[in-house]
Amino acid sequence: MPPSIQTLTLAMAAKTAAAAQFLTTAKPAPKFAALAASTKRRHNVVGVGVGPKIKNGKTTQTLAVRFYVERKIDLKAIPQADRIPSSINGVPTDVIESGRLFAQVPIAQQRTRPAKGGNSVGFQAAGFVMAGTFGCLVTDGTNRFILSNNHVLANENALPLGSPIFQPGLLDGGSATKDRIARLKKFVTIKKLPKKNHVDAAMAQLDRTSIASPQILTPINALTSTAPIKAAVGMKVQKHGRTTGFTTGQVVDVSADVNITYDFGTARFVDQIIIVGDGGGSFSDSGDSGSLIVTRPGKLATGLLFAGSSSHTIANPIQDVLSALGVTLVV
Repeated sequence: MPPSIQTLTLAMAAKTAAAAQFLTTAKPAPKFAALAASTKRRHNVVGVGVGPKIKNGKTTQTLAVRFYVERKIDLKAIPQADRIPSSINGVPTDVIESGRLFAQVPIAQQRTRPAKGGNSVGFQAAGFVMAGTFGCLVTDGTNRFILSNNHVLANENALPLGSPIFQPGLLDGGSATKDRIARLKKFVTIKKLPKKNHVDAAMAQLDRTSIASPQILTPINALTSTAPIKAAVGMKVQKHGRTTGFTTGQVVDVSADVNITYDFGTARFVDQIIIVGDGGGSFSDSGDSGSLIVTRPGKLATGLLFAGSSSHTIANPIQDVLSALGVTLVV
């Protein structure tokens, strides 16, 4: 039996209220924010609609406000503040896993062996799952490490050294028992305002050399040199990230001082690279943190993506990252 006009009207009103609450923000969004992805509503909810509630895999007669999410997560892994309510204005809700709303799901979110630059990667913390991007491999001359951001591998200074790192990240279906590929080795501490920062960087030592490759996902593939290059205004660049996959853009600033919003507060970074996407598109999104930014042509490393907005991406100069961690690139 189709729903009554009154039921449908109530459901549509509840949907409108839910979309206003979960797909927009009551306050202006921060100018620039760290670009990891997590169970937070602003990362996981990608759409709101109305339809029959699905229970135990079967469609019911109950009309519900449908929340489409990038990833459906076990309720125990979602902090209370980020859980979707059981009803909106008296109308029951339903949560449906739709994936990120792209034309195709990026291969970066899949389990890949050997793991490559551009793949999903992340840590495990109590009541919280997340994902960022494996940038590339680096070495101290003896061992090999995954290079990414502090907030992707070290949970904003919070994880102890030796913590397990997974590919794919647990937000992307990685298994804590099967998908560990590295352990946190070192990170550069992020300092809150009014102190200044230069890099958001960390590295994790591979469990075994063969588990990860120096290659970056297609079409970037291999870097042409272990020597990085300093970014310059007008430089054409490319990256492969966990969320938006392969994108291209252009450097518009190489000396920007910016305030970045993290879960633990705000931090100021100085002398950063700013990039805009080609053709008016976005160069990055939540989950792309840790992506290695590479020149085109030439395929030389120039930056480590860590933050941004809907229109601008922020990156650390890669030489500053390598110097801070005491490592070199692997090709």
